[in-house]
Amino acid sequence: MNTRITKLFNIKYPIIQGGMIWISGHKLATAVSNAGGLGLIGAGSMYPDVLRAHIQKAKKNTTNPFGVNVPLLYPNVEEIMQIIVAEKVKIVFTSAGNPKTWTSFLKKNKIQVVHVVSSVKFALKAQEAGVDAIVAEGFESGGHNSREETTTFTLLPMVKEKIDIPIIAAGGIASGRGMLAALILGADGVQMGSRFVASVEASAHPNFKQAVIDTKDGDTFLTFKELAPVRLIRNTFFNDLQDFYQTNPSKEQLINFLGHARAKKGMFEGDLEQGELEIGQIAGLIHQVKPVQEIINEIIDDFRNGVQELKKI
Repeated sequence: MNTRITKLFNIKYPIIQGGMIWISGHKLATAVSNAGGLGLIGAGSMYPDVLRAHIQKAKKNTTNPFGVNVPLLYPNVEEIMQIIVAEKVKIVFTSAGNPKTWTSFLKKNKIQVVHVVSSVKFALKAQEAGVDAIVAEGFESGGHNSREETTTFTLLPMVKEKIDIPIIAAGGIASGRGMLAALILGADGVQMGSRFVASVEASAHPNFKQAVIDTKDGDTFLTFKELAPVRLIRNTFFNDLQDFYQTNPSKEQLINFLGHARAKKGMFEGDLEQGELEIGQIAGLIHQVKPVQEIINEIIDDFRNGVQELKKI
């Protein structure tokens, strides 16, 4: 396959694995890269020294390109960026912050930069900041989400109309036909998070992987809009949160209710009742935990079958 994204990153397929907290360690990232996509290590849930170790292990386990996803709002972001430069990482995806803050620094160190956006306004700002590509992410996606609540296939063509740099579509894409639809609407590649949660190589707890497989359409909900919107699977914590909302809590009360390490408890430690279970709406299309290579093979086969079906129209 040949798109602006495969050319930019020198990868076989225009498939990028989302850099998800507690999910995207070196094993998942290198498996995706070795299978022809672009794997991302999720720095958001890693202390700097842990991130360094994951980068070093990734370099040992693949000769193909891989990258690091960095949420810019994290307090130790400066140390993380210095490690990325020192370890000679070639690709960085940034999110949850102003791309102007770090793009020039990364570019000066010969690092390709991609920024995640949820609106045309921020896509234009990212392009002006000098990023190499953007991820246009709709609110179907899992984890921390946008306040705009614009769906992927609404956002994508509007962004395509306004910017010139390559676009990666994200949110609600977990199949080859989903990838085909995104490319038809103007994307140069796709980013998939939820699909790779249910992979053998993901560092998610087996309980959480099973919860993803069990999720049906309508089982995920966007909440914590007053803080940072997040899409969750309904569980005891979520139900208690909805009851708490009936008391009209302040932001401070919501922060206290959330507590600490709730996402780690749910996704990494496997507490399906009191943890945050972050996943996208497309989880209803995911039915089995599989090795990454098998997942990507299925995506490509599905994509090619979709292309052939379109030719018959």
